[in-house]
Amino acid sequence: MNLPREPDKVISFDLKQMQIQMFVFTLIAMLIGFSLTALIHQGFSYTITLVNFGLFLLFYIIGIILHELCHLLGFMLWGKCRWSDLVYGINRELGVAYAGTKKTLRNKAMKKALLLPFWVTGFVPFVFGIYFNNGLLLGVAALLIGGAVGDFAMYNQLRKVSHDAFIIDDLEKPQLYVYFDDPDVVN
Repeated sequence: MNLPREPDKVISFDLKQMQIQMFVFTLIAMLIGFSLTALIHQGFSYTITLVNFGLFLLFYIIGIILHELCHLLGFMLWGKCRWSDLVYGINRELGVAYAGTKKTLRNKAMKKALLLPFWVTGFVPFVFGIYFNNGLLLGVAALLIGGAVGDFAMYNQLRKVSHDAFIIDDLEKPQLYVYFDDPDVVN
C-alpha cells in the first residue's frame, strides 16, 4: 500500500484470534437472543426446513452486503468521502468482504463508520427477531453481531488514539495506520 509517509503508529490485528472471538460472540448472541425470546414469549421453537435454511443463507448474504454498505455510508456521511474514494469487494485470500476508503479519515469519523453496521445489521434485527419471535431473523442477526467483532476490535484500538488523529485503513491487510497530524500536508 502506498502511504503518504511513515505512519506515527501501526495497529495490527490477528485474524485467527478475531475468528475465535467471532465464533464466541455469535454463540453468546444466539444464547442471549433465544433465551430472551423464550422468556418473553413463554417458549421458543424453530423448525429447520430446506426453505428456512435457504432463506437463512440468503438473508445472511444480504446482511453481509448491507454491513459493508453501512461502512461505505459511514465513510461518506462522517468522513466526507465521495463515491470515487470508496473501495469494496471480497478478499478471497482472507475470505472476508471488505469496504474501505482511499481517503484519510479523522479518527472520530472512522470510529462512527466502524460501528454503524453493528447497529443496522446486527442489533436492530436482533431486537426485531426477539420481539417478533422470529428465529430466522435472530440467527442471522447473531451471526452479523459476531461478524462485527473485527469492527469492535478496531474501534477499541482507535479509542486509545486522539479523536483528531488521521487514520488510513489498509485495504489488503488487517491494519490501521495512524498519523497524529495530516499526512497529506507537506511540512
